[in-house]
Amino acid sequence: MNVSGVGSTLGITTTEYEPGCIADLQRALDQIAPPTNDYAHNSRWNDDNGYAHLRSSLVGTTKGFPIFDGQLAIGQWQQIVLCDFDSRPRERQVVVTVLGES
Repeated sequence: MNVSGVGSTLGITTTEYEPGCIADLQRALDQIAPPTNDYAHNSRWNDDNGYAHLRSSLVGTTKGFPIFDGQLAIGQWQQIVLCDFDSRPRERQVVVTVLGES
């Protein structure tokens, strides 16, 4: 099964979706691609979300997950998470594709 987020300022990942892991991920991304940096994208498009595009590139917009015996085969505490990195609210679309034998 593939899960794909449509857009260039979001990411698809997995994590234990609890406040500590979310805060740790946010802190790591803030260190790697801080919102306050001077990004060429911002100058080119007179925008403020260059960091969001960089984060999306690093995390990725598509992830594949196995299905075994008709069930999603991920860890007990593992959740599939859409991360919206943009500087403003946007409507998001997620595409789920399942291939294989039934």
